[in-house]
Amino acid sequence: MKSKLKFNFTAYSTLFIFVFLLMPRLAQGDNLLPGLRIWGNMELEAQYYLSDSLIGAPEVDEQILMNGFANINFSYRGFSMGMRFESYQNALLGYDPRYRGNGIPYRYASYTRDNLEVTAGNFYEQFGSGLVFRTYEERDLGVDNAMDGMRLVYRPADGVTLRGVIGQQRLYFDTGPGIVRGFDARIRLNSVISALDDSNNRWTLGGSVVSKYQRDQNPLYHLPENVAAFAGRLNFGRGPVNLSAEYAHKVNDPSADNNFIYKDGHALHLNASYSRRGIGFLMSAKRIDNMGFRSDRNATGNDLQINYLPPTTRQHLYSLSGMYPYATQPTGEMGLMSELNFSIPRGTALGGQYGTSVTINFSHANSILKEALHDTIPVGQSGTDGYTSDFFKLGDDKYFQDFNVELSRRFSRTFRALLSYAYIFYNQNVVEGYVDRDDVKAHIVIADMTYRLPDRRSLRWELQHLSTRQDNQNWAMAMVEYTIAPNWFFAVSDQYNYGNNDSDLRIHYYSLSAGFSKGANRFSISYGKQREGIICVGGVCRQVPASNGFTLMVTSSF
Repeated sequence: MKSKLKFNFTAYSTLFIFVFLLMPRLAQGDNLLPGLRIWGNMELEAQYYLSDSLIGAPEVDEQILMNGFANINFSYRGFSMGMRFESYQNALLGYDPRYRGNGIPYRYASYTRDNLEVTAGNFYEQFGSGLVFRTYEERDLGVDNAMDGMRLVYRPADGVTLRGVIGQQRLYFDTGPGIVRGFDARIRLNSVISALDDSNNRWTLGGSVVSKYQRDQNPLYHLPENVAAFAGRLNFGRGPVNLSAEYAHKVNDPSADNNFIYKDGHALHLNASYSRRGIGFLMSAKRIDNMGFRSDRNATGNDLQINYLPPTTRQHLYSLSGMYPYATQPTGEMGLMSELNFSIPRGTALGGQYGTSVTINFSHANSILKEALHDTIPVGQSGTDGYTSDFFKLGDDKYFQDFNVELSRRFSRTFRALLSYAYIFYNQNVVEGYVDRDDVKAHIVIADMTYRLPDRRSLRWELQHLSTRQDNQNWAMAMVEYTIAPNWFFAVSDQYNYGNNDSDLRIHYYSLSAGFSKGANRFSISYGKQREGIICVGGVCRQVPASNGFTLMVTSSF
């Protein structure tokens, strides 16, 4: 496999490198290639590590670890081309060590002609909300499951879009063993049905089919080599109202995710929203049952996921309210989220001179009911159909619950503040894979204040407090940031686990940072301690180890 990839790298990349070396010369002078556009960006993050046994920060052999990448793209008329060089010398702590060395794992060429778009090489794509297919990159999580193959997008008529994909998924500097094939159709009914031309109702219909192929080499079970998943979706909109529904079905797919059971998978995702000036409402609900879907049935973690299961929880932005993020459970989950946003008018007692914005959010995730197939067969027994599950019944386990209220108000031309309260219930055993941890019940209070100073300067400070009797108990956090726009910022912060039962672990996680920006370039340097924990983006998570040291970040774009 390694030698094959090296051959492919040479075969695919020689032409790319030649063209990219040639492009800057071709771009010189408006008369040579008018309409040529070249753009890209780069990022480098390097950290110098110090061992710290008190917080569990390990000793790093290399002392300095680094993640970096550079994108370069160009387009000319209907043709585009691009590639991304990545370097891990070696990967930062918390990232999979299979990110190692240098390479060009992402390169593509694309053209559009007569409503047909053809892409060869790497690409990202999503069908509907992603229940049966989504490839994407989330660098903070170390996730990149880009396809390597062919994609066709055809628009035969106004309002009709057809998409077809085939290829293998990226696995670090390799590709996974499975072949993924998919087709999606999206139709805006108002565009194709003349009777709906002038209707205030907006209808969109969509459907997808995705399959994977992987050889059966399991010595214990006879496994399906071709596994298909189907999804249908409908979206309705009228004025400020929008409703959407998507249902997915996956045929039996024994894998490491589900303990190799032969049960079909199901997913239902519903959304309703209402938005107009001064008020907005969102409600989202889902039911997930055995919907892990990977191009390698033996993969674990975030590797080679074909589909994406949207979260129904709020994504918290502050460090203490985000201490217990939720990860979607593909083996079974029922979730609900509702959010209300409204403005209290200015000039009122509660709204003040400039008005007040209010956000109220509630989310809940629970297990689904799973019943044994037979008295002698445990639920989820390998090599069986696993279990039965009533579609509308909840299980006994609560996974996560979050209630929060956020107030944002400008008190004067120079001072504004945000106040937030959150209550979070967090099942450590389910989300983090423990077996003997207590459920966390945490109360978090946050104050975020900004004061504008003369000469484009500002002072911002955060105060946060988390109170719980479980896990590591109480935390306090304070941060002050001074900004001189548009170039400089300086910040100092401290997270203090003052409530830890072990007095030796009542640790200050302090951090000092500074940054400089000019044009498209940004430089920042920081020193401090990072607590162990998990970070999540969109219901997908990774473990972050404790660390102590200096970090340099450089970003640039053109």
